Amino acid sequence: MERPSLTVNGRLRRVDPAGVHTTALQWLRSDGLTGVKEGCAEGECGACAVMVATPDGDGGTAWTSMNACLIPIAALDGQEIVTAEGVGTSERLHPVQEEMAERGGSQCGYCTPGFVCSMAAEFYRPDRQSDAMGRPCNEHGPNGFDLESLSGNLCRCTGYRPIRDAAYALGAPDAGDVLARRMNDPAPGPVGTDLKKSDGRFVRPAGLENALTLLADNPGALPVAGCTDWGVDVNIRGRRESLVVAIDRLPELCAIDESDTHVDIGAAVPLTQIEQWAHGRVRLLSQLVPQFASRLIRNRATLGGNLGTGSPIGDTPPALLALGASVVLASRDGERVVPLGDYFTGYRQTVRADGELIRAVRIPLPCAPMTAFHKVAKRRFDDISSVAIGFALDIDDGQITAARIGLGGVAATPIRAVHTEQELVGRPWNSDTARDAAAALGREGTPMSDHRASSEYRSIMLSQAMLKFFAESGSAPTTIGVTP
Repeated sequence: MERPSLTVNGRLRRVDPAGVHTTALQWLRSDGLTGVKEGCAEGECGACAVMVATPDGDGGTAWTSMNACLIPIAALDGQEIVTAEGVGTSERLHPVQEEMAERGGSQCGYCTPGFVCSMAAEFYRPDRQSDAMGRPCNEHGPNGFDLESLSGNLCRCTGYRPIRDAAYALGAPDAGDVLARRMNDPAPGPVGTDLKKSDGRFVRPAGLENALTLLADNPGALPVAGCTDWGVDVNIRGRRESLVVAIDRLPELCAIDESDTHVDIGAAVPLTQIEQWAHGRVRLLSQLVPQFASRLIRNRATLGGNLGTGSPIGDTPPALLALGASVVLASRDGERVVPLGDYFTGYRQTVRADGELIRAVRIPLPCAPMTAFHKVAKRRFDDISSVAIGFALDIDDGQITAARIGLGGVAATPIRAVHTEQELVGRPWNSDTARDAAAALGREGTPMSDHRASSEYRSIMLSQAMLKFFAESGSAPTTIGVTP
């Protein structure tokens, strides 16, 4: 098989030498593209940001910002990327570079190339201008620029006001913009890859059947999609795998299929795509996804990956538990559907067996009409939660007929708050019920103390979350001083 190759800043380059665990950042820097910086090696600072050509869903291309420090270079075989060196030239600066320079958006400059790539990806977003016309958003400028697109980029010396000013000053791409014209053509499709090196083997199978066969024949093989979790282990903990199976481009895992009774969200669908789909459809997911890490991470991270790690502090399980979701597990022998409440068996342990793959997450329809997702963390964006809570209530004529509450960060696994649910069902949705439920919720789980929060704090936050949920529903209790 030919050596892996990719197009970088318009030029075809062979990926050699490179190992299975060589990141895109490491390879790019070794190839002389030193604008790609390593800051945290965890996907938190954005100094390594690049743009990758991805399908836009309509036969064209979208420029998507990603963390080069987390993606193995083998995963980009056959793909097309742009680094800060390819956004503009020394003879002709890109509009993003011009605005960053003119408005003082750079001092030491270490973070600047990553900001430029993230800002350029948002600059080329096709519907950006329509956002300026009043579409609901978090923090959009008068030009429709979504400031959240920079949430994964950190600057320690410039300050963010001049960077924001540069973003809000951007107009539309002009007619001669090469990167804008490139968006009219299809993005590169997946390429079958089989890279064998001294540090392991990386395989991108042709289809789901091939992937399941590989996993069945090689117990312990690691399936990866966005690499936003595994990439951290590779960089920080020195983790190495004998066989890595890339599943991020498998069509069977990259679709969102709706029926009258449920929706199947493919395990490899990026969270950014889920965010776009969920708007106006599944309110709880619309609340959850913007609080998940940063846009750079969400452009790669997946539901399958978040559930596959079995982490008790993952952001998606509490919301999915509240939605009554199930996990569709596929193997060479067929499929089985496991309710999410039965999926976790212990700390970072699940019922998924060797040879099985999460194909999709199944959410029953219709969803509960009253939902909320609350995340308690030290930072607004790009932080691990101390406590995460997903609420879903069915209310008929003022009475609570069904309740599902998912919790993260208060036990060895994500859990349902079953005692609080029982406290709610059959009662009117009023301040007395909210107070009693808040007290019950504060007693759920077995929260522990660690560097993020004390066990007492976690319990109090559970109680407060219930009162906040009630307050947001329209009528608040007269006091929020609930002791768990």
